[in-house]
Amino acid sequence: MTTAANTANSPASSTAAKPPSLDRHEVWARAIAALLFVAAAAFTLLGIHSMSGAMRMPGGWRMSMVWMPMPGQSPLGAGAMFLWMWVAMMIAMMLPSTWPMLELYRKVAVSSGQKSPALASAVVGLGYFAVWAAFGALVFGAGWWGSSAAMRSSLFSRAVPLLAGTGLIFAGAYQVSPWKQACLSHCRSPLMFLGHVFRPGIGGALRVGVAHGLFCAGCCWALMLMQSILGVMNLPVMILIAVLIGAEKLWVQGPVLARITGCASIAAGFYFLVRTVLPPAA
Repeated sequence: MTTAANTANSPASSTAAKPPSLDRHEVWARAIAALLFVAAAAFTLLGIHSMSGAMRMPGGWRMSMVWMPMPGQSPLGAGAMFLWMWVAMMIAMMLPSTWPMLELYRKVAVSSGQKSPALASAVVGLGYFAVWAAFGALVFGAGWWGSSAAMRSSLFSRAVPLLAGTGLIFAGAYQVSPWKQACLSHCRSPLMFLGHVFRPGIGGALRVGVAHGLFCAGCCWALMLMQSILGVMNLPVMILIAVLIGAEKLWVQGPVLARITGCASIAAGFYFLVRTVLPPAA
């Protein structure tokens, strides 16, 4: 038996093979992240319940209450309420899949001797979700404009299913494109990503968070477009998209799954178009 084999079978080797135990800072970080996830998920479920209604529109589709202002509510007030729900939804959907990067950042910050690594890690998360908040503002602007146009014009309302089908085809085409794979590679390789963008200090942490958020938005915007078309506050759709995002980032076959999702979205988009253009069977 070789020396290497003896070493591999020795008690010392077995002990060394055990995963390192978490220190108290990691335990606290995971506990806080878990509480934040639970709170965000609860707030999201509350928002879904309060916005569960829908109004049937010309063209055979339903407008969610998300896009209907409350009596006396200004567009600014409606936008603020939407962003609160959007950010909570993003935390619930994105935190599980982005946590490995946040945890890795804290370890790199500790090993590099950075002061207040816990605060810096929180700033990374703040920058990351700030990008998604900005993305949500764009979603609200597009949704508010589209819903207002549909309320004013029955012709535009009848064209909404065509626009939805086109959007699904566009999102699916991006899913199978090289640009999607390039952004996904950054999300799937957090160590390589940090090697390029890590800078010390709180300003550096904010830079890391914003950069990671931009790459993640570049990777996931098509999936979020699918969710917005199929139901921005539809719980089954939300869970499905969250699972797809996590699987794309963490599963070994994530890139393949991204292409499969893209093909499914293209097929769904053509179904929307055909169903809208062709008259219903007698």
